[in-house]
Amino acid sequence: MRILLTGATGFLGNNIARSLVKQGHSIVVTLRHSSDRRTLDGIPHEGVNIDFASPEDLSIAFENVDAVIHSAALIQIGWSKLALSRKINVEATIQIAEAARRRNIRMVHISSVDALGRTTESELGTESHLNPPQPGCSYVISKREAETAIILEVANGLDAVIVNPGFMVGPYDWRPSSGEVMLTLKKQFMPFAPAGGCCVADVRDVADGVISALHHGNTGQRYILGGINMRYLELFQQMAAVMKCRSPKAKLPNWLASVVGKSGDLVGKIRGTEPAINSAATEMGQLFHYFDSEKAKRELGYQIGSVENALQDAWDWFQANGYV
Repeated sequence: MRILLTGATGFLGNNIARSLVKQGHSIVVTLRHSSDRRTLDGIPHEGVNIDFASPEDLSIAFENVDAVIHSAALIQIGWSKLALSRKINVEATIQIAEAARRRNIRMVHISSVDALGRTTESELGTESHLNPPQPGCSYVISKREAETAIILEVANGLDAVIVNPGFMVGPYDWRPSSGEVMLTLKKQFMPFAPAGGCCVADVRDVADGVISALHHGNTGQRYILGGINMRYLELFQQMAAVMKCRSPKAKLPNWLASVVGKSGDLVGKIRGTEPAINSAATEMGQLFHYFDSEKAKRELGYQIGSVENALQDAWDWFQANGYV
């Protein structure tokens, strides 16, 4: 198949690109003038510069493709940039969905488990159990709205599947996302880990799950591509063990998380730019993001590999590519 892939220079998108080529597909990747093209070195591909708001650009990108995988997104855990998040995560998604519907080709929309709402340590989230988005930050709100837009397009005839990845670790994290936690742990001692938890998956397993959804997913359905549900403290300790550095020893108390988050908000107001450590980020870290991937296992053949192996491969990749 000839597949249009957005977000190919990002963490998940880059792994999807590699898996698609490995499975024998040809890929057309969307690019911006600011895209880091070194991320695509060694990956056979056709690149097309695109403005998602331009019908002409979309027409060129969609020429002779059999399907589209939409992985591009703005990941901003904070209270600011809601308008920008909506432009990138919602409006661009609608443009791509409409283009796919008009051409009668299948679309896989990559969302996030965060779009499904909060869970608890004892109650796993599922595809059909939607809770209010929490925290109500720009990223979470925009990803929920993008899902709603896809569902509306499906009602109008779009052949689309939604996938909801969890917290991913692994190689090819060019602009470190989850890998930023590893690099920070290596550089400086962190006495505390966030008190919540997440479902941790090897990014390569998620990439394969996305491709399986393209081939086998049922139209209009969601599929959670999660992993091992674990507290952040355990995850950070596993990261530290792989890197042979000091690890956090305790969970971050809620009162201290609140102080840290609000301090970050204050710094952002003074500087005029919201920092990565803000009250939305600290609130998210204190919550549980535990999800059940049984539907994806059953219908897509989704497989969940070892977190330790994924962390080791991530660390090896960071070392080999000059990040440490």
